Amino acid sequence: MAEKEQKVPTNRYARAARVGRMAASQSVKQMGTRAANTVRSDDAARRAMERRQFEAAEQLVTVLGTMKGAAMKLGQVLSFLDVGIVPEEHREEFQAKLAALRDAAPKVAFKDMRKVIEADLGESLSAVFSDFDEEAIAAASIGQVYRARLREDGREVAVKVQYPGVNAAVRADLQNLGMIMRLISRLMPGLDTQALTQEIRERVVEELDYELEASNQKRLARIYRDHPFIVIPGVVTDLCRERVIVTEFVDGEGFEAFKARCTDEERDRLGEIVFRFYFGSMYRFLQFSGDPHPGNFLVMPDGRVCFLDFGLFKTIDRSVADVETASQRLAHEGRGEELRELWVREGFLSSEREMEVERLLDFVSMASGWYTEDEEVQLTPELASDVVLGVSTPMGEHFARFRHESMPAEYLFGRRLEHLTLAVLGQLEAKANFHRIAREWVYGDEPVTELGKLEAAWLADRHG
Repeated sequence: MAEKEQKVPTNRYARAARVGRMAASQSVKQMGTRAANTVRSDDAARRAMERRQFEAAEQLVTVLGTMKGAAMKLGQVLSFLDVGIVPEEHREEFQAKLAALRDAAPKVAFKDMRKVIEADLGESLSAVFSDFDEEAIAAASIGQVYRARLREDGREVAVKVQYPGVNAAVRADLQNLGMIMRLISRLMPGLDTQALTQEIRERVVEELDYELEASNQKRLARIYRDHPFIVIPGVVTDLCRERVIVTEFVDGEGFEAFKARCTDEERDRLGEIVFRFYFGSMYRFLQFSGDPHPGNFLVMPDGRVCFLDFGLFKTIDRSVADVETASQRLAHEGRGEELRELWVREGFLSSEREMEVERLLDFVSMASGWYTEDEEVQLTPELASDVVLGVSTPMGEHFARFRHESMPAEYLFGRRLEHLTLAVLGQLEAKANFHRIAREWVYGDEPVTELGKLEAAWLADRHG
């Protein structure tokens, strides 16, 4: 593709026009479908609405993917929806589109990226780095990563650089967020789109600030210092700016390469580490990366796992974590009445329509049984998709009852973390009794796995 086609468009009105045209088109189509449904059989009417739902979801992903700013980030933020917003017969096609959106990134010539680095650092590249590889080693939604060596002390570092113009593009998208959310509300009418819009605004704006991301990474690096199997690269603080982050370079094996050659034991070990890092960070430390993704960790030669990318970062109140763990305990123990009362109080369920206890417990079992039920589970991509399909598609038994319930914004990223962690573990095909691991932070139990015992000793030493 020609370089001129790689530029990030920043004009708010041009970018808004894409969304506006799609919103109008979908509104007309859905009105037409509803009118036609009055003379169709129930089955034909259902299938027609499913088709419209798929077309809306497909067009939403297409538009978000072409905008390359906050709109694309919004698609990534909302990827916790996975394939759950489309009917099963369109599942494979939609998965491919969603995967392309998550992985999409513009390719920008190094000469343009160099200008960003030198402008932010206020020095020439050669003054700061003795070596700088011009070939990017990784690409993200709003930047690229390069390998370099510091002139001052010879350390190898990773240099993450924001695409030129992406800041303006993202801010233009944020002004049009209301239109995008109206499209999403047609797919999932139960979402509190006003609160969700505010949450997304805050998280996406934060992700533009690489100095803030560097601060997030420093916090987690401090928390996980000397951890027996989790590594967070150190940050070179004096070289971090709004559009540039410099961190220690960590050599490791990527997800696909590891999966292609690992033993069952190594696979399950990695699965437990991924689960412990993402869930444990949220429940133990009340702060976590909101972007579980196979591209965001590396398996190091000594068996430790290095986690990367802390732009999409969330800190929660202890009260939010307490509601989450209380829900898990009540579901595990089958205390449906108390769970229903808790969810009504917290805004997950409407107080106007009383939810049947058995249906609520069935819903929670389907959604989170892989870690709330006391049994060894072999996760697969199909199981991970079925969890989402079972609770959020027209084909799912719980869809009609739950699609109009709400999701309080403060819990949104916890659900995203849960679903994306499951997706990663499903791709890995990890096997474990995840409930027994989770009991460490849900019930305060002693660990039952070797990794758990290592982590418990580290925690004891850290607090001691």
